[in-house]
Amino acid sequence: MIEVFGQLEGNAVKRMTLKGGGLTARVLNYGACLQDLRLEGHDASLVLGYDRFEDYLNHSPYFGASVGRFANRIKDGHFQLNGNSYQLDRNETTGNHLHGGTSGISDRIWEIEDAGANHVKLSILDPDGQCGYPGNCKITCSISLLDGGIFRIIYQSETDQPTIANIAHHSYFNLDGSEDIYDHELQINADRYLEVDDDLIPKGIPSAVKGSVFDFQKLRPVRALDGFVAYDHNFCLSNEQRDKRHVAKVFSKTSNIELNVFSTEPGIQFYAGGGIKPSVEGLSGQTYKPGAGFCLETQIWPDAPNNSTYPNAILEVGETRVQETDYIFIKK
Repeated sequence: MIEVFGQLEGNAVKRMTLKGGGLTARVLNYGACLQDLRLEGHDASLVLGYDRFEDYLNHSPYFGASVGRFANRIKDGHFQLNGNSYQLDRNETTGNHLHGGTSGISDRIWEIEDAGANHVKLSILDPDGQCGYPGNCKITCSISLLDGGIFRIIYQSETDQPTIANIAHHSYFNLDGSEDIYDHELQINADRYLEVDDDLIPKGIPSAVKGSVFDFQKLRPVRALDGFVAYDHNFCLSNEQRDKRHVAKVFSKTSNIELNVFSTEPGIQFYAGGGIKPSVEGLSGQTYKPGAGFCLETQIWPDAPNNSTYPNAILEVGETRVQETDYIFIKK
């Protein structure tokens, strides 16, 4: 089912309802955004979102969005490629570049290329010079709901000039409808993470998680044993893209819902939602507070264009970058 959800500069914002595998998803062509996600047998939405389109424009911290052309942060919004220097939109108060800039792909209307009962394919052309990026970059987002509670999302990027490309899904998940997710249990299959400075820019080489509050190699509560940690860090899964494999697990003892994440990507950004600010009502009349949802953004490592030892973020002419992630929900 496709319906009009709102208007943006005279263009209809459309919402598609998909069903399959025990899941019901509502997807917007604005920002290729997951607006709502429900699991059969569980009343509350599994993601944070809004019932009104205007609230996405005025209040959303990337709820459910597809972010890029480069997800996460680039220091000072600056990078070099093939001897050329590029200055991107500096859309953070720190002067850094975040999630593609003030008019990234999360803030625009995508074309609906195909839509069916359990799938949709969206596309957008990110033009040469948009927010400072070189090259016309075509990006597609394919979402499918598959048997076994699988929410599958695949991004494909192609360019007509050498550029950087790194697209990520930015849903905030909550598996039980609680006010915060700090009692959710989390496992991340990574033995390294990136320490960050005060502006959340990686400091350099990865650090070991062992013996620290960043050690999620075994399932444990998000709430750190020695107090609150403002988790917003990249966990290093590998040094390059790989075949899709298991990268993370989350479990709620309250709802008995388990989320397993499988991905091709070399990094996963765990954000515990500490920056969420109460504003307007969200789905089901909830007012979201800090920690109301967590993000597991599968991606290339942040600031990779400025770190030669990080996974490759460069996209060449003739290449297709495929970034694939499964979020699998099971009620035990």
